[in-house]
Amino acid sequence: MSEEVLDELSVLSAVFCGKDEFQVIEDSAETGLVCRIHTLVQTDEKETPLNLTFHLPRGYPDAPPDVSISSSELSRKQCQELKEMVVNKARSLQARPMVHELVMWLQHNFSDLMATSDVLQSQNTADGEAEGVWTALLHLDHMRSKAKYIKLIEKWTAELRLTGRLFVGKPILILLQGERRSIKEYIHLQRTVKVDVDSSGKRCKEKMMSVLCEIPLSEDFERISTFEVKEALSLEDLRKEFDEVGALKLYQEFVPSLQ
Repeated sequence: MSEEVLDELSVLSAVFCGKDEFQVIEDSAETGLVCRIHTLVQTDEKETPLNLTFHLPRGYPDAPPDVSISSSELSRKQCQELKEMVVNKARSLQARPMVHELVMWLQHNFSDLMATSDVLQSQNTADGEAEGVWTALLHLDHMRSKAKYIKLIEKWTAELRLTGRLFVGKPILILLQGERRSIKEYIHLQRTVKVDVDSSGKRCKEKMMSVLCEIPLSEDFERISTFEVKEALSLEDLRKEFDEVGALKLYQEFVPSLQ
């Protein structure tokens, strides 16, 4: 780690000196350093808590940091849009230690950035309504940590306002309905987040998921109103479940080949 990066960490720990305001959570010679800053952003209306995680790669500051943002007061989409704005700002700066500068920029411009985010969200909602409802069928090879895996799937579908079914048995299938961009976001999460554990018990990403279909909802299919988990189903029970939600054609087209 270079001297200028060490100096920056010293400054950050001095500025964000309250309990749990600043933490170095990973320091690796191979992947770089990860630090987390918890801060409150003051606006005219309220205080918004932000958790900012900066990944400083080995080449930092010649290479800009990656950023992730979370907040109990903001939606996942708003956090993602803020992240993209901060990352774009980082890329626009000359190569130099910039974490503190980015935090200050975010705090000072927060109201304007949120206004931009609200505009984007309104546009996304309009686009989503124009796209209509889509249906997707996903196949998982296995679940080792089943309870945690199911809980995460339920969390994501709730946040993305997706309905459908999780069928836990042989095969394991996820039937989703909702806006196409929400389904795309779900698939991205499923593939990139550590959702399960491997044979040694270490957390791992889902590498064996396959997307069997992703199609717009047509008159042949019914609209599913809730997301539910169905476990320990026989093949006949699974067929009946697909039939009950108006997706028997998907069962007939895709499920027999999975046996």
